Amino acid sequence: MRTITGRTDHVVVVGAGLAGLSATLHLLGANRRVTVVERDLLPGGRAGLIESGGHRFDTGPTVLTMPHILEEAFAAVGQKMSDRLTLHPLHPAYRARFADGSDLNVHTGAEAMEAEVERFAGGREAAGYQRLRQWLHDLYRAQMGRFIEANFDSPLSLLHPDLARLAALGGFGRLQSKIGQFIKDERLQRVFSFQALYAGVPPARALAAYAVIAYMDTVAGVYFPEGGMHAVPTALSEAAAGAGATLVYGQTVTRLERTGDRITAVVTDRQRIPCDAVVLTPDLPVAYRLLGDRPRRPLALRHSPSAVVLHTGTDRTWPELAHHTISFGAAWKQTFHELTRTGRLMSDPSLLITRPTATDPGLAPPGRHTHYVLAPCPNTAVGPSAASWRDLGPRYRDSLLRELERRGLTGFEDSIDTEILVTPADWTAQGHAAGTPFSVAHTFPQTGPFRPRNLVRGAANAVLAGCGTTPGVGVPTVLISGRLAAARITGLPGHVTAAPLPAATKGDPA
Repeated sequence: MRTITGRTDHVVVVGAGLAGLSATLHLLGANRRVTVVERDLLPGGRAGLIESGGHRFDTGPTVLTMPHILEEAFAAVGQKMSDRLTLHPLHPAYRARFADGSDLNVHTGAEAMEAEVERFAGGREAAGYQRLRQWLHDLYRAQMGRFIEANFDSPLSLLHPDLARLAALGGFGRLQSKIGQFIKDERLQRVFSFQALYAGVPPARALAAYAVIAYMDTVAGVYFPEGGMHAVPTALSEAAAGAGATLVYGQTVTRLERTGDRITAVVTDRQRIPCDAVVLTPDLPVAYRLLGDRPRRPLALRHSPSAVVLHTGTDRTWPELAHHTISFGAAWKQTFHELTRTGRLMSDPSLLITRPTATDPGLAPPGRHTHYVLAPCPNTAVGPSAASWRDLGPRYRDSLLRELERRGLTGFEDSIDTEILVTPADWTAQGHAAGTPFSVAHTFPQTGPFRPRNLVRGAANAVLAGCGTTPGVGVPTVLISGRLAAARITGLPGHVTAAPLPAATKGDPA
């Protein structure tokens, strides 16, 4: 593994999001002095917070998996996650609702899920689910240490026995067809393949290796932090401050000072901070602009679809909604074609509806509820421009509410007392390329050693972290990206022994 040479005593981390805070804790654990500079007044980055009408709205990710990776960040400075953060396992992890009126509770326990699949689709599909679950375990084992928790110096880094194991498991085939080898019910196939959208690739074209995201969601377990998802960066920042980091909020980095190929200082709109190394976590265009260079790539970067998010505070809720509910439309292939090819809004949307007050009522005033409705949409490179969303946003908001009513959430619009609408125009204003918070898509030319690397040519002591670089999009992977960035500076291993796997078959809890 290549590492930064020369002095690295004082590191400036630009951005107090999950990647930056993870990098900070791992750097502190290796006895580096760390200053974190964040443009907002709170930590979190994409995992932000808006308080309105007595409601606490998480503005970023709502799904937390693989908490052992979070635990490792606290452990780097000798702290325990449980001393700063309370996580509640979600049962079910999701509820899936389909256009034909059927529904399925997605359990992470093998026995509970086998019984649910049998109720939903019969014994043959339940047996197929057990085989699928074992395959997901095997896939996770083959990928995690070598391909996800790894710093790549070149494509030659792939040459390892685990590559052969991954190939033997069918990891380089197509996700949808591979899932179809285990389960035939098209509705069930959606439950184990919709996660490809997080990676920015339709299931029919995504590598089967990306089923590892389904492993995280449907096997390893889904959790919710008490106080909401923003409690995670809050806890990480408090741990960092307690371990000696200096956290500077409300300052925007405007430029980097250089001597030759080394960054010697980070300059904000208020001060100059000398440094020996820098970790940059903003979205790639912002990081490259600060560095004054862009990587040489034969093809332009492709970005994932974006999303419209409607945050609502309501005076009621609906019993059919679990903490996380996936409301599938009847269309499937057409939806992905619209999102990634034609650039049209989904004609028959599939929606993620999150009700955080189902687990933590304290996120809303007494007797009130908080709902988060996420509708995937094309990014601004293939779909409507950021400017057009100024007018399109309110109209799309109305159509989403009509769709929720049509799907049985009667009275949803009338129940709203507080709301915030987020569109690609807002993501663009936050500096996200192509108006998407999901960054660079995980196509094959943008995966593993082919993804924008965290070491940058022309800057000997700068490292990237975040969802645009290794290993990619998602809370666990972004936390790993911070650890990998720290490893480039400290020379310590970027890989930490994985947590014990849940049982692949019967015997684990619901």
